[in-house]
Order: sequence, then C-alpha cells, then structure tokens
Amino acid sequence: MVPKLIITIDGFSSCGKSTLAKQLAKKLNYTYIDSGAMYRAITLYFLRNNIDISNEKEIRNALKNITLEFIVNETSGNSEIYLNGENVEYIIRDIVIAEKVSDVAALKDVRTFAVAEQQKMGIHKGIVMDGRDIGTTVFPDAEIKIFMIADEAVRVERRYAEMFDKNPNITLDEIKSNIAMRDYIDSNRKVSPLRKAADAIELDNTNLTQKEQLDFALKLVKKVGEPA
Repeated sequence: MVPKLIITIDGFSSCGKSTLAKQLAKKLNYTYIDSGAMYRAITLYFLRNNIDISNEKEIRNALKNITLEFIVNETSGNSEIYLNGENVEYIIRDIVIAEKVSDVAALKDVRTFAVAEQQKMGIHKGIVMDGRDIGTTVFPDAEIKIFMIADEAVRVERRYAEMFDKNPNITLDEIKSNIAMRDYIDSNRKVSPLRKAADAIELDNTNLTQKEQLDFALKLVKKVGEPA
C-alpha cells in the first residue's frame, strides 16, 4: 500500500489555491482542508459576538467557545466548514469577513488555536491543505509543498468574478484594495507571515488553465511515488 502524503498549497489571496487544492484532493481521493475558511469562521464568530481583538483575555475566552469541523456536502461532494454546528461555508465568503479576516488571522492566540486544529486534521495524512503558512508552520515536513503566485490584475478579476454573484454592487477598486490590504497584512504579521518555504515548488498560474495547473501538481505527486 502506497503511503499517503500531506500536500500543502500556500500563496497570496486569489491565486487559485482552493481551486487547485480541491482538484487535487478529488483526483487523489484525499481530504481537502481549507485553512482560510477556519480563519474566516473565527472572524465571523468574533464579529457576531463583538470580540475586542485588542483584548487578549477576550480573544482567549472566545476561542474556548469555538468548535470547527469540516463535513462533506453529499450533494456537491465538497467539504464545508461548520462553526459550532452551523454550516457557515457561504456566510464566510462575504466581503465583510474578507475585510476583517487578515487582522484576526494575525493574532497570536488565533493562529496557535488554528494551527493546532489543522495539525490534528493531518495526523493520518492523505490531505491537501491550502493557506498562507501551511508549508512553513503547520506542516513543515510535508512531502509536497506548492507556492502559488499570479499577476495582480488576474487575481483581482478572479476575486471580482467570485464576489459579484453574492454582491452585484461590489467594484473592482474595492476588490483591488482588499487584496492589497490582505497581501500587506499577511506578509508583515509577526506570527507566521506569508512566505515561500525553502523547499516549496513555485507555481505561476497567471496564464494556466485549471487542467494545466492540476497536471503540474500531479507530476509533483508522481515524483514522490503516489499514483496519480
């Protein structure tokens, strides 16, 4: 029996990490874990409960009341995140969450909590997890690490297309500002900043189709002995 792997996919916002991670997990029959959804769900809880993110005691107490889990939607076949038993997969994609999530994710106690949860999910391997610090902090010994990049204009267009159905009033300028803000916060936070792991393979998908990026990743998997 071929041993299962841990595959990490890191990169900036709207580089297509989740799309590739879902493709890869489905192809390999692995579990897909959206680490960003975890931070978004925590952000949602904080907003709903008016948690003061400058108050460490409030943050720690709030985290004690948060339970996160991924449950497969039998209709779509996709993993969806549940916050304290509530499916929040679609609520957390709102621009209001997007504007706050980087600030919440930069908090030391929040990252410690989330990383511990993510590591538990990877105990038995056979997972594809995407995020900002998965290959550097969460699973530094992962067998395959991919770092995704794409041109800013392409990233803005992708995010706009994603958000427009949910909020037709959203503008390109709002999307561009949000992405720039998240890039800065993610790259400059004190705890686990976004950076490319030394042993990560860079994937620029600016001009790649979804099939082409999947083929690229599957070749990496094949190199380490997992049948693709």
